[in-house]
Amino acid sequence: MRALHRGFAAYASVAALLLGTAVAAEVHAAPAPAEEPAAAAPADDGPESFEASCHTVVEGSRVAAHCRNPYPRTDRIRLHVECDRWWDLDTDSAPVDVAPADHATLTARCWKEVRSAWVTHEPAADPAPSGRPGT
Repeated sequence: MRALHRGFAAYASVAALLLGTAVAAEVHAAPAPAEEPAAAAPADDGPESFEASCHTVVEGSRVAAHCRNPYPRTDRIRLHVECDRWWDLDTDSAPVDVAPADHATLTARCWKEVRSAWVTHEPAADPAPSGRPGT
């Protein structure tokens, strides 16, 4: 009986090996997928993106927002902090312009705990063209 069991195990091993080889050969012989056409630029239906990517960190009663602008338009950001205690004043930072490929760090604090903090974005007005008038 033991010899029959060993023989079956040997046949099962050989069958699994052959099946694996056949599957690998089939996968290897499969035709390559057709080459995808180059991706077209997205349709210019909506407004251009301008929002800087921001990461807000809260440590105790202090808040810091680190923002980086990867877009070609200037983003005007503001940090808003809501304090947990009713007597603690909530704060809104002054607007800060983050130019393309630039970064900014905004900070604020509460006297005690911070309930929430977030950053708002708005597109900055395009700067006036530089140059002398009348040229």
